[in-house]
Amino acid sequence: MTERIPVTNIPVANHRPATSQPIVTKGFSGRFRNLRIGGGVLLFFLYFGTVWLPWNGQQAVLWDISQRQFHIFGATFWPEDLTLLMAGLVVCAFGLFFITVLAGRVWCGYACPQSMWTWLFLWAEKVTEGDRNQRIRLNQAPWGADKLFRRFQKHGLWLLISAATALTFVGYFTPIRPLVTELLTLETGAMTAFWLFFFTAATYINAGWLREKVCLHMCPYGRFQSVMLDDDSVVISYDSARGEPRGHRKREVAPAKQGLGDCIDCQQCVQVCPTGIDIRDGLQMACIGCAACIDACDSIMDRMGYDRGLVRYASQNQLAGGRFRPFRPRLAGYAVVLGVMVAALVWAVASRPLVSLDVAKDRTLFRYDGAGRVENSYQLRLLNKSTVTGQYQLAVEGPAGLALEGSTDITLAPGESRDLALVVSVPPEQLEQLSTELIFTAVNRLEPEHSARQGSAFTGPAWY
Repeated sequence: MTERIPVTNIPVANHRPATSQPIVTKGFSGRFRNLRIGGGVLLFFLYFGTVWLPWNGQQAVLWDISQRQFHIFGATFWPEDLTLLMAGLVVCAFGLFFITVLAGRVWCGYACPQSMWTWLFLWAEKVTEGDRNQRIRLNQAPWGADKLFRRFQKHGLWLLISAATALTFVGYFTPIRPLVTELLTLETGAMTAFWLFFFTAATYINAGWLREKVCLHMCPYGRFQSVMLDDDSVVISYDSARGEPRGHRKREVAPAKQGLGDCIDCQQCVQVCPTGIDIRDGLQMACIGCAACIDACDSIMDRMGYDRGLVRYASQNQLAGGRFRPFRPRLAGYAVVLGVMVAALVWAVASRPLVSLDVAKDRTLFRYDGAGRVENSYQLRLLNKSTVTGQYQLAVEGPAGLALEGSTDITLAPGESRDLALVVSVPPEQLEQLSTELIFTAVNRLEPEHSARQGSAFTGPAWY
């Protein structure tokens, strides 16, 4: 008889899905809004300002694709350093996991570029079309001169912000000052013009039209955050024990005497939410942790004379009457691993070699010279990755009696590379096997600590 797996019905909370209608948010004020604005101003300043910052005669941050160099505040990284970039991205991703375990989707609400540009576009919408009620009436009004003018203002401002965003982004890959000059003189190349148009359109569509749909349907972060959260993670929560039953009431009569909780069912938390959810339905995937609902609810509590915190940052244990545990094994484990990863990355960047030596052996196995010595040919590529001129002495280590023919004294300017053809010869009696290990070295006479070593093989006749 086949054993059957028992099935248990699990009740699921009746979450309200995000509305399919366009979300029109209401203006609000509060301490978390001020915090987000302050952080947003700093982030926008870094994004739009860093690209114009000079450093040692060149752009401070520039990913020069044509030269295959990444300049960041005087340090130059090359394709050979790509592993460091990948390691940096891994560290950032792990840091995001740590933040999520600690405080939920606080990254999404306060620092995510999609959220920041969406808030900026909402501001542009407000200054051109008015607050929520005005925009709703405008949406429902027939097309006329006033509606066309306001729409033109809004989309014009959106496109202006999008163009500035695109110009700045492309400026991190193409020097920004020549790029602006080319734009003003209409001498921009076809490829540059394509990327400017592409990123302008992408910003305009993402922040202006898609908005919360990017968070709901395109970004995977909201879907896997539940795996990282625990009962002590601080998330935006509605205190149902205090707020229910909700309902309208008289302000001068205490809620308990009316058989009500503190929630007056004003819908302000829903009207300010950029993703259109009702936080009172519990933690949802669509919540980006922006705390707009907290500011809105606190303002209502102040007007009603109630204590703040009906909607607040809290853990599930706190809502259940327990205490918040900031230090717990899971979070401590994340912190330790993150600290080790950051330390390892800093060490790797600080100790990375500033000279690169690549050695490629010629396809010919070997040959004899006029004196009967066995010769192998090699192609070397020497790259100076430092910001100062380097004077290098090339040498090779291997069997006794070997000789090196070719240019061995090399001077390279910062960022310069050179391809060299060298010949190594060895007396045949010194070769005991078909392949013998060689070590090529490039020693910087000015800074011996910045030198390089690269192994290769020397092939000879098998009978020796």
